Amino acid sequence: MIRHIALMTWSEEATDEQKAAVAEGLAALPAVIPQLRRFDLGADLGLAPGTSDFAVVAEFDSVADYEVYRDHPAHQAVLAERVKPILAGRAAVQVTL
Repeated sequence: MIRHIALMTWSEEATDEQKAAVAEGLAALPAVIPQLRRFDLGADLGLAPGTSDFAVVAEFDSVADYEVYRDHPAHQAVLAERVKPILAGRAAVQVTL
């Protein structure tokens, strides 16, 4: 099992509408990418300083399944059209469970 964790920080100019569009676009991915075994996402609760603004946690049966997700046209479209325009910073890691 592979777990992918991505943390994103939004630009100061990012609007609430843009942030909601990111969540909406990402939430639609499990319906079109069957390799996703689990897919959780959400905005930071603001409980501690210095945190990222948004997180995605996804699980896959294999590295090959992660690569399908990573390169899938629907995922790439969400990144290009919704995430990148408001992205100030990103960190990600993939680990074996």
